Amino acid sequence: MLIVGAGPTGLTLACELARRGVAFRLIEAAAAPQPGSRGKGIQPRTLEVFDDLGIGARVIAHGRMAMPMRSTAPDGTVTVGGDVPESLRGRSDIPYPASLITPEWRVEEALRELLAQLGGSVEFGTPLVALAQEEGAVTATLETRDGDETVVAGWVVGCDGGHSVVRKQSGIAFEGETREDVRMLVADLRVDGLDRDAWHMWRHAEGAVSLCPLPSTELFQFQASIGPGQNLTLEPANLQDILDRRSGGRGIHLHEPEWSTLWRANVRLAERYREGRVFLAGDAAHVHSPAGGQGMNTGIQDAANLGWKLAAVLQGADAVLLDSYEAERRPVAAGVLGLSNERLKQALAQKGMTTRRDASTIQLGVGYRGSMLAHDDRDETAALRAGDRAPDATGLATVDGERRLFELTAGGRFTLLTFGRAPELDTTGGDLRILRVAPRASESGQIVDTAGHLAEAYRPTDHTLVLIRPDGYIGLISDAGDATAVSRYLAAIE
Repeated sequence: MLIVGAGPTGLTLACELARRGVAFRLIEAAAAPQPGSRGKGIQPRTLEVFDDLGIGARVIAHGRMAMPMRSTAPDGTVTVGGDVPESLRGRSDIPYPASLITPEWRVEEALRELLAQLGGSVEFGTPLVALAQEEGAVTATLETRDGDETVVAGWVVGCDGGHSVVRKQSGIAFEGETREDVRMLVADLRVDGLDRDAWHMWRHAEGAVSLCPLPSTELFQFQASIGPGQNLTLEPANLQDILDRRSGGRGIHLHEPEWSTLWRANVRLAERYREGRVFLAGDAAHVHSPAGGQGMNTGIQDAANLGWKLAAVLQGADAVLLDSYEAERRPVAAGVLGLSNERLKQALAQKGMTTRRDASTIQLGVGYRGSMLAHDDRDETAALRAGDRAPDATGLATVDGERRLFELTAGGRFTLLTFGRAPELDTTGGDLRILRVAPRASESGQIVDTAGHLAEAYRPTDHTLVLIRPDGYIGLISDAGDATAVSRYLAAIE
């Protein structure tokens, strides 16, 4: 197994494989970890993925949840947004109702540390230069410090960004557009004369400028939209001039940038996510506008979806399982592209970056109803169906004390929730975890729904069986308690 690209997507995929004992190589063209905040918003669904991997607490410790967004209009009117939507407050089924602001390099740092703990590493300074497929294998040519190296891998996953060599070598079209009229100056720098209590934005006739404090650092991320004919240079004097002009000269002083880039609006989607034994994930498969903070999160969730499936196939499952990856994830990216495009249009109309954060951006509604891996016997009007994200639930009593459901289902395994008598399963699935909802917890595997939150989320009968996939989505629901259906499901992918 060869993974090309060690950004958040490639690192997440590597961790998913490593914790399942799958051998791989993870290569990265850059000589060292990439600097800069770049993507800085971690959505609630991604935080759930990180919790499952065991790094959620570390990522959160280096960030800030629900950062206020203070926007100043040209007439001086100030509005403050960024609050948690009322519909998401205090819900047992959602552990994280708001997004987290943290620099992207912090996310990569946490993932690399986890990967090292799992026995893996990143081979920096090792670009892929050529790729060729043969029957049953992929031959890759790598450029190393000691010269070119030929590698033969059973599977290759391109996580190597918008300019993906894997995608180009595989002949996969990257459909969409690059908007030269929509550009943005981005820089990480220290700032004098501004508090770190909020994400500050000033709207101006020529465009917006914003300064977002980067938690766990002394830096802010500077962003300024740049229209046709405006100065594109990243020189400190130009950044300061833009800020002074658009903010009305508030005595804020910018220091020399520690990292900077000129961003162009590039919105594209790969024609397909697979070519034989080659897969695409993350920015190699889809690139977005930054509006809504969707790109990095979508890539991480690509990896969570593909990782357990690749591991299952490498450990003996039918390779047809891999067909579900594109079928499930490409429609998600297409929807996200539509969302980020709409946000981009709003930003252009408002002469700046949109500050709106709501349920449409946090990705908790992403699901796979209708997938080849979604089976249930529920009516189409049911609120919870196979393919949906498995809801969390608090207040579960176990022999080890009170737990929330996500604590009990973590670890990347299949989990069977039983709301009645434990079924007899015709399966050798040694990696299946069974949690039985019982009147009292007298032994391991029994849980008591003390507050009724589990029943509220899953709406079970006295016989309901719920099979939760390793990536936290519901694979099967049987209100009739059909244990045979569970056995067939597991047998098909083991």
